[in-house]
Amino acid sequence: MKMTDVIRRPIITEKSTVIREDGRTLVFEVSRDANKIDIKRAVETLLGSKVESVRTSIFHGKVKRQGRYSGRRSDWKKAYVKLREGEKLPEFLQGA
Repeated sequence: MKMTDVIRRPIITEKSTVIREDGRTLVFEVSRDANKIDIKRAVETLLGSKVESVRTSIFHGKVKRQGRYSGRRSDWKKAYVKLREGEKLPEFLQGA
């Protein structure tokens, strides 16, 4: 798996903003096939910051309806990445 396929997008929500206030924790949507080692390597190579720990959680897709038609959203995975002491957040996440 390529490094650019592991991290899909940063998650900017109210909860992730509160978590990020400590200056060390980032939240990403990642590939469902990626494990913690893959996520750690991808963050260190793409963002240039050293990672202390990675926590992951899987979210199951909801069943949604539009009238009589029903469909299902796909499952996805979230990763909480904690940077080492003294590491700075990437510039594109500073103001978010």
